[in-house]
Amino acid sequence: MSSSALPAYHTRDILWAEPCRRRWHMTTESQDAAPAFGSPELRIPDALRGPLKEHIEELRQRYLDMGWGGRGGFGEKPALVVIDLALWWTKPDKPPMGSHVDPIVEATCVLLKAARAAGIPIIFTTYDYDPADPPTPHERKCTPTITPQDAGLMDLDPRLERRDDERIIRKKYASAFKNTNLHENLTTLGVDTLIVTGVSTSHCIYATARDAAHTFRVVVPKQAVGERCELLHEVNMLDIDIDLGDVMELDEVVGHIQAQD
Repeated sequence: MSSSALPAYHTRDILWAEPCRRRWHMTTESQDAAPAFGSPELRIPDALRGPLKEHIEELRQRYLDMGWGGRGGFGEKPALVVIDLALWWTKPDKPPMGSHVDPIVEATCVLLKAARAAGIPIIFTTYDYDPADPPTPHERKCTPTITPQDAGLMDLDPRLERRDDERIIRKKYASAFKNTNLHENLTTLGVDTLIVTGVSTSHCIYATARDAAHTFRVVVPKQAVGERCELLHEVNMLDIDIDLGDVMELDEVVGHIQAQD
């Protein structure tokens, strides 16, 4: 398939065919570029990145042709939820969990600035670490590395400059909704759109978007989420965009937030 025939994901290139359908023009921008975030040892080999992304866009177009992947859009009252940008994930000496997520923190700070100016609700999450918790079956999948000495690393990254009136939800599970009162908080505030940022794409971002989609419009700014593994990031971003919400450019999301002011 020639490059001129391949669709690419850029929100500015949408052609509206029907209210719930869209098509993509092909652009080659960043098609072969490695992401700015993630662990170098978990990146897609350079020789495979371009063909893989082309295949992902072909899959996207097939879904669109079948009527999937329509735009949910913004409602009347958005909120911003920042997932797990705590020191455990962002501190440079905690690889591979951290040291490679600075671009995500920086993009989230851009959104936070816009959200604060517009007065929209902001909620942060972090992991509710308790050394007294019993081991779980999930720990068979990965060796637990958190120790009691690491408890302070569940504090939010100071670059986020959280304010006293911005809620922190401490969660035990991937989804910010599971066994928390996030849903009640959002509905009490009259929120109808949830902007989801943070880490990691294939785990907490995806799980939160999945649960949010039952009640809220979901928006994921593509520059403000990330993942250790590039392949898992790309696949989950496709899944979110086709099935759960709208993956959008950062500046477009900022524009929608500013329109709330």
